[in-house]
Amino acid sequence: MNFNKAFILGNLTRDPELRQTPSGQSVATFGVATNSFFTDRAGQRQQKAEFHNVVVWGKQAEVASKFLKKGGSVFIEGRLQTRSWQDNQGQTRRVTEIICERMQLGPRSGGTSASDGGGFRQESPSHEGIDFEPKEDTLPEIDIEDEIKAEDIPF
Repeated sequence: MNFNKAFILGNLTRDPELRQTPSGQSVATFGVATNSFFTDRAGQRQQKAEFHNVVVWGKQAEVASKFLKKGGSVFIEGRLQTRSWQDNQGQTRRVTEIICERMQLGPRSGGTSASDGGGFRQESPSHEGIDFEPKEDTLPEIDIEDEIKAEDIPF
């Protein structure tokens, strides 16, 4: 059995770029930065950023282009895909991207209530014509202070 699934929660590094394929299908691309925190050997708290390329197709691409902006939050569920091409100098280039299957839009300013869904709204290929306005001004708090140590792992 094989399994290819990626989940990321982060902030956009650039506005989505919406394009159309020759057949008329919408496709959007954008970058997402995620942060991880750890304590180094000297006991100092460190932060490391990872940068991810995301590709969104169809109706989701149009939603991403309309509602997502640089700096905004997004939760992406998808699969990893690597593609390669020849550049102008004849070099083979490769890029690994997350092909989005579902996305949840982060909160936008001017939201209404905090009672439904923690501030994220879901968009997936099966949802057509639904308004995906976020409902909360702030992100849910996530506690990532605890570092996992090798001696804590039970196997």
